[in-house]
Amino acid sequence: MTQAQPPGAPRARIPGPKRPPSSVPRIRAGLWKHWLWGGLALWTLTAVATYATGDTTLLPTLILLGSFLAPGTFVLWAYERHARDLGVSLMLGCFAVGGVLGVVGASVMEYHLLHPSLWMFVGVGLIEEAVKLAALMYLLRTQPRVRGLRAGLVLGASVGFGFAAFESAGHAFGAAVGMQGIDLRSLLETELPRGLLAPLGHGLWTAISGAALLAFRRPNGRYRLAAPVVLTCLGVSLLHALWDSTHGIAVWIVARLTATDLPLSLFAEGYIPQPTDTQKYLFTLFSVGGLVMISLVGIAWGRSLARSDPPWRNTP
Repeated sequence: MTQAQPPGAPRARIPGPKRPPSSVPRIRAGLWKHWLWGGLALWTLTAVATYATGDTTLLPTLILLGSFLAPGTFVLWAYERHARDLGVSLMLGCFAVGGVLGVVGASVMEYHLLHPSLWMFVGVGLIEEAVKLAALMYLLRTQPRVRGLRAGLVLGASVGFGFAAFESAGHAFGAAVGMQGIDLRSLLETELPRGLLAPLGHGLWTAISGAALLAFRRPNGRYRLAAPVVLTCLGVSLLHALWDSTHGIAVWIVARLTATDLPLSLFAEGYIPQPTDTQKYLFTLFSVGGLVMISLVGIAWGRSLARSDPPWRNTP
C-alpha cells in the first residue's frame, strides 16, 4: 500500500516530451550584406581572371554571379525585414520557380504574339507583367492563408527579382557570345547597368501588382479581379512599357528638336545612326531622365502602398 506524501514534501517532476527541432531553415540577420559584398568580390575576381586568362569556362560563373547578385540581395533584405513569418521556402520558391515560369512564359507568348511595331513595347509590358502575376497565383494556389498587402509586396517582389535575374543571365549570355567569338566587354556592359537598375524594374513592378492582387484575395484563397487590381496591373504594365521604350522615345524627341528626318524604325531600335555631339548629349539627357522619372513614380507608388498597411506604417 502506497502512503501519500505529507504536505510540503518535494514532488518529482516528470519531464515532458521534447519538441523536435524546427525543420524550417533560419536566415541570420545581416546575411544580405554578406551576400552583397561577398558576391561583389567574387564577381570582380571572376571578371579579372576571365579577362587575364581568356578562359571561357569562367563565363557561366561570371554571368550567374552578375545576374543574381542584386536580385538576391534585395530578396534577402526583404525577407529579413518584412517576411520571416512567410517562411524562407516560400520566398525562395517565388524567386526561383516564379522567375523561371515568368521568363519561359513571357518568351513563348512574345514569340507568337508580338511583331516589330510602334506598340511592341506595350505588348511586352502587358505580357510580362501578366505572366509574373500568373506565376505568383500558381505558387500560392495551395496556401489560401497567404494574403494581404504586405505579403503581396514581398512575394511579388520575389517573383519579379527572380524574373530579372534569369532574364539578365540570358541577355548577358547573348551579349558575350557572338559571331566574332567571346566579347567580354559587351558582357560587362550588359551586366553592370542591369544589375544596378534591377531594384527599379521587375522587382518593383511585380511588388505593386502583387500587393493589389493579395490585398483583394478572399479568406478561402480565391482571387478577386476587382477594379483596383485590374487598374493596378494596367498601370504597372504602362510603367514597364515606358521603361522599355525610353530609348526610342528619346530618339523621337531628339529627332524633333534637331529637325532630323529619322525613320520610325529607329524608335524600336533605340539608337541614332552617326549622331552629332548635340544629339548624343540630348539622347543621354532624355533617356536617363526618362528612366529616373519612371523609377520615381514606381518608388512613390510602392512606398504609398507600404505606408497604407498598418504593420508597415513605421517601416523606414
